[in-house]
Amino acid sequence: MPASATKALRVAVLADSDTRWKWGALTATRISPGAPENTDIHLDGYLLRGRATPTARQLREVGVTADSLREVTAVEFLRAMGDATGEESYDVLVLALVGGGVQAMLHGLGRVWEDRADRPVLVTGYVGVVYEKLADGLLLRHGADLVLANSRQDADRFRDVYEGVGADASAVTEVALPFLGGAPYTGEPDGDNGDDRPYTVVFAAQPSVPDNRKDRTYLLERLIRHARRHPEREVLLKLRSKPGEHTTHIEELPYQKLVQRADPPPNFRLVYGHMGEVLDRTDLLVTISSTAALESLHRRIPTAVLSDLGVREALGNHHFVGSGCLASWDQLDEAHRPVPDPEWVARQGVAADGGYETAFDEARGRIAELLGRPGGLPPLAPYYTPVTAPGYLPGILARHHLGPDGAPLPGAPAADKAPGPVRQVVRRAARGAYRHGVQRVAPVIRRMGEL
Repeated sequence: MPASATKALRVAVLADSDTRWKWGALTATRISPGAPENTDIHLDGYLLRGRATPTARQLREVGVTADSLREVTAVEFLRAMGDATGEESYDVLVLALVGGGVQAMLHGLGRVWEDRADRPVLVTGYVGVVYEKLADGLLLRHGADLVLANSRQDADRFRDVYEGVGADASAVTEVALPFLGGAPYTGEPDGDNGDDRPYTVVFAAQPSVPDNRKDRTYLLERLIRHARRHPEREVLLKLRSKPGEHTTHIEELPYQKLVQRADPPPNFRLVYGHMGEVLDRTDLLVTISSTAALESLHRRIPTAVLSDLGVREALGNHHFVGSGCLASWDQLDEAHRPVPDPEWVARQGVAADGGYETAFDEARGRIAELLGRPGGLPPLAPYYTPVTAPGYLPGILARHHLGPDGAPLPGAPAADKAPGPVRQVVRRAARGAYRHGVQRVAPVIRRMGEL
């Protein structure tokens, strides 16, 4: 009898950034058998130590709670999974990591669980839309029991990649973005019905798009110009992180610094917080290519994907070709409002017309079937092995202090024992120094190199 039949479903999520923790934790609750009615789920969170390990503030902003949450190295996590047996064993494990991290965990867990048929169902996927490194990222995720695709379009592409290299594509499972929701947009504020709030324009900033000072300064100047042009509006710059924090991507040129050199009008403000709460008061969402655009479209909020810097793969806005959402600041200044293409929206897993909860039914059913599989689950079998990728796989595993067989390398951090108080303090100091180097020192060195 599966563990879930005799006790609360036990789920673990391993994440390496704030956005991936949000995706992983929300996905875990949505795909658990019995959801959304069944709330009897025990959720343990593990944060993979690295440059993007979320701060306490970032975790609070995500708004997802867990029964336990701790920071670990890859080796510590593998040891915890090996020790989780009996009543402490997990039913489902969600890997919310970059592709290389998923691949390392597949091999590490394969070794930890090599003699266990009662291992957890292993789930992985993507935080948002997939617009780059499709083959690379997918093959690094191959070997999980479920590889989640956030839309019909992604599911088709995922299967094509796996089948094209002769890999088993049966793990691909169509779902939707787990953080969609919120009340549908009811229209612009109207003082006659008691809604006296100002018309609100929100620019959803991204940490790494665009990636240079010139383009980021241009976007900031256009946003400020829009605020000056429309003093009756509230114009918000929605930021993902504060200086010194990291998200999924490194932000070397935070808008907080760029805005210090500008002179914005009173109706322009920087805002943080949960994206859903910001969307509650948004009348126009503007972005380059943020997943926030899909959240906005799901709620039927007018949404514009900027074409000012071109429609390019490097920006990610090429994903929105055919959406009807592409527009420039000049057009938006003149009151243009993009009209999304219904067919395009439907293929993106947005489900603006209802039926969002049913988007996870297939995943729930497959997990329930795997949990009840007679004899337990088969060993993990990633596409990449020392035989199929001898020049690629060892380097990926070594980044997480694992050898080609998935075993910890000699001298791997915390390979033999849990970290003591002194080691924990040193780790925090080292991570702070690393973040300072990435955000302060590295950009200076690059600028000096351009002289």
